[in-house]
Amino acid sequence: MNNNIKDEFISTLSHEIRTPLTSIKGFCQTMISSWDKLDDNKKQDFLKIILAQSQRLIDLCENVLNVAKIDSNSDNLILSKIDVNNILQNCTKVIQMTYKNFEFVFDLSKNELFSLCDNDKTQQILLNILDNALKYSQNSNQIMIKTSNLKDFNVISIKNFGSFIAKDDMDKIFDKFYRVDSYMTSTTQGSGLGLYIAQNLAQKMNGKIEVQSNEKEKWTEFSIYLPVWEIEAQTKNIKG
Repeated sequence: MNNNIKDEFISTLSHEIRTPLTSIKGFCQTMISSWDKLDDNKKQDFLKIILAQSQRLIDLCENVLNVAKIDSNSDNLILSKIDVNNILQNCTKVIQMTYKNFEFVFDLSKNELFSLCDNDKTQQILLNILDNALKYSQNSNQIMIKTSNLKDFNVISIKNFGSFIAKDDMDKIFDKFYRVDSYMTSTTQGSGLGLYIAQNLAQKMNGKIEVQSNEKEKWTEFSIYLPVWEIEAQTKNIKG
């Protein structure tokens, strides 16, 4: 890691850690100093904020550890046959626990789609892309999710509405720490690591992630390409 990248890493990480820690400290101090003056509803609100900011710190730590594994090539894969539609539906159930006001509209392939992937890493990719789509939806609580087959790849497409990515940002959004400079990013928490992690994990599994965005119609769609599972591809390390 050269000095410029190292300095950028430390600066970004310090900022991302300081923000939730400041919030947690502030609400804790308020509760300690004004406990008798706060009603139960206000205490509940403060505790929910503390819990959310604590989870933000946990997520950030996990992302930093994942980046370190990716950069050091120490992130070992356990490849197996996975059911694409099944793992996708499981991930949407998990993410919907956080984003309860969103509606997921599915257009899943009627054919069975099996890919050769690491199950845990595939879930990580999907959760990162889903979280990104949900965070940056604007004036819309609907997410469209589609699965299909394209020759050697099974494709998962996740589309949100109300925001778009400019052409100048298209090639940069998968860079480490990069966040599009817009109103949405200024009001949305994030470290700029999620898409970097997702793309790198997909590539390690011989897949990829592509993005399309329409400024006029205000939508963005991420497509995750996962290699098709074939019985001929099995080895002693692959579970069929």
